[in-house]
Amino acid sequence: MSTAAAFPHYAPPPPAGGSMFPDDEPLDAQIPRAPKAEATNNGGGALVLSTQCEFPALGRSASRDKFSVLVHARAPADVARAPLDLVTVLVVSVSMEGEKLELLKQAMCFVIDQLGPAYRLSAVTFSGYAVRRIRLSRMTDDGKASAKLTVVSLVVEWTGTNIGEGLRVGAEVLVSRRQKNAVASMILLSDGEDTFLRALLPNGAMRYMDLVPPVFAHPGSRPGPIHTLGFGAKHDAAAFHTIAEATGGTFSFVENHAAIQDSFAQCIGGLLSVAVQQARIAVSCLHRGVRVQVVKSGSYGNTVGADGRAASIDVGELYDDEERRFMMLLYVPRARSTEEVTRLLKRPLELTYMPPPSMAVERERVRLAATEGIAAARAAADGGQHSGAAHILESKVKAVEQSAPGAAGDPALEALKEELRDLSLSVGDRRKYEQTGRALLLAGMSSHAQQRASAMGMDVQSTSKARAYLTPKMEEMVEMSRESKKKRGNANGQQPDGTSRQTKQVKVEIFTIKD
Repeated sequence: MSTAAAFPHYAPPPPAGGSMFPDDEPLDAQIPRAPKAEATNNGGGALVLSTQCEFPALGRSASRDKFSVLVHARAPADVARAPLDLVTVLVVSVSMEGEKLELLKQAMCFVIDQLGPAYRLSAVTFSGYAVRRIRLSRMTDDGKASAKLTVVSLVVEWTGTNIGEGLRVGAEVLVSRRQKNAVASMILLSDGEDTFLRALLPNGAMRYMDLVPPVFAHPGSRPGPIHTLGFGAKHDAAAFHTIAEATGGTFSFVENHAAIQDSFAQCIGGLLSVAVQQARIAVSCLHRGVRVQVVKSGSYGNTVGADGRAASIDVGELYDDEERRFMMLLYVPRARSTEEVTRLLKRPLELTYMPPPSMAVERERVRLAATEGIAAARAAADGGQHSGAAHILESKVKAVEQSAPGAAGDPALEALKEELRDLSLSVGDRRKYEQTGRALLLAGMSSHAQQRASAMGMDVQSTSKARAYLTPKMEEMVEMSRESKKKRGNANGQQPDGTSRQTKQVKVEIFTIKD
């Protein structure tokens, strides 16, 4: 069966060399980009860098294999905001009928309210086919009013969930731009799996990378990340995780429908506060015998020179006051008889004891081990070994508790323990794992790999696992979302979750355009 016959509303890609949407609203003026950062030392760029060694000193006669050095990078706070081009790709399949669609409309209206006139928004909807509903438009007063009228008029379409087509149309919006804001991103939201791709592949096999628009698949060419929001028990968490991972975005699992707006708020709280772009950390070994062996950088690409004397990490963009921690494992040689110090570590002539390890380095080592445990638990559960998956996570809880910073009550590790315990409860049986466990594990993997906040299965309340990497601007935006829902509920006689006390329907305010 041909594609057109199977999906009569399917829109073929534009001709080679063509441009589907060359109608983005022009920018008033070019506003400087967020600062780039090529940082090599403290104060060497827009990033603030610091390093901490596993031990403050070693005996001069000792050598050390895989000596841990923690590189800590933090973006500046309260810098000039870079304007954003945002494309939202939203599901409108039959499964969204009723309350879910109304909650999505409310969330989109909240997003529109947060965008200033320098920012541009486009909206694409998809079911079995995809349609651009809002051209890339500046969010002036008139632009906001027009966008809201479009949003509140959305209705569900026929059955089918063509995620790949939605992303392709969204990508075309960004690729076709005649002018570009400094920051660009896409947000994908869906409650189902891609039925289109599965129908075209033999035996219903899925190749999730086929959902990713080619322009987004390569770091050097992508216009921005794709942040994915999957909600409900029927969405394909593995597909959403793959899309986010391949494009530099995050995957969030929204288990509670009423949390859609809070999840959007957390995401745009970051996107509206990009402080640094194209950040790159370069490290050089000063002593001729010191060598970089391994760089543990999560989802961020790294390069180690052939001789081990230098390494770099491509960090990309960081939000206001956001931080990254990377572990480097070094070989440190013995000090020569003519040397008193190695240009990495101070070495006294003699040490009669080994000083305690750095708590910061140990904390990162424990976090990395826990992250590996989450990935191992996911692999075990996918293979049907649910008790084994739970055992892996429980063992990581014990490892956190037994570590020096864990025993000392380190807040970050307390949050990690809570997360691991919740994850272990979600993988114990097949039914629970299929409904929520897989999505929670993948959201956790995404969050830790990027060291960036992800809404992991709950309303974004003040639980530590939701706040592990939450920046001040994200937190502020989530609080604004809660306040807006509270006011809307009071005005419309709704419950705190946004549903009506009597009809369980949600009302959306419609703003008219003034002449």
